[in-house]
Amino acid sequence: MTHPKIKSVLAIENHILVIEFDNNQKKRYDIKPLLEKEMFSPLKNQILFKTVIVEKGGYAVVWNNTIDISEYELWNNGQSIT
Repeated sequence: MTHPKIKSVLAIENHILVIEFDNNQKKRYDIKPLLEKEMFSPLKNQILFKTVIVEKGGYAVVWNNTIDISEYELWNNGQSIT
């Protein structure tokens, strides 16, 4: 099964991402549960967290060369925004 690609991402307060997909659906994704994992712990820094961008092709959101979240994860576990 193919998943929609990421069109845009916005980092908002309380470590929430708002993701818009190429099918025009929007979802909220709370990264707080991930912050306890070593890979994601640098994102506790709100300044770094807000630097998130969409990876070329829309397959993930990325912060740097080592921190990313796939479109699969965001689509399947994000909360739909109505």
